[in-house]
Amino acid sequence: MRLTNRNEVKIIPSIYIVLVAVFVTNIFVNIELMGTDEPVKFSHYVPNIVVLILGFYVHKVGQSFEFDSDGETLNLKNNGVFFSKFMEYRVKKAEFPKRKLGKFRFSDYFFYSAVTIYISSRRRRGYKKYTFNTTFLTKKKKRGMVASMQKIVENQKTTA
Repeated sequence: MRLTNRNEVKIIPSIYIVLVAVFVTNIFVNIELMGTDEPVKFSHYVPNIVVLILGFYVHKVGQSFEFDSDGETLNLKNNGVFFSKFMEYRVKKAEFPKRKLGKFRFSDYFFYSAVTIYISSRRRRGYKKYTFNTTFLTKKKKRGMVASMQKIVENQKTTA
């Protein structure tokens, strides 16, 4: 099964541009207010603080996700969205044989979702842990990914 969230994350660069425009506009408004006799209050800076928080949130969750369970290997990859046509940045990927998938956990909060996979290793005891951002993945794709990984884990338990 192959899935990606490329169509869903196409809106992220537009959100970045709008947030920057709002931030810069509010800075100019604050500069104008400083030139008047009216004292500058904390409430004048609240919109910039909100925009900065939204910008950090969009930067954190604005990642493309690719999942491929076809063949003998399992491939998961996160990549940044804003400059993705020119270069790969903020890349996190895992490519390993399906037999090494020990377990996985899917965390789905209201504003953030992620899948954590645990890969078994012969060299050291325990599991190696990877976490991938799946926030902009649709619910149908999330269910398909979870079903695919559950099938892999169940097949390993029956063969072991």
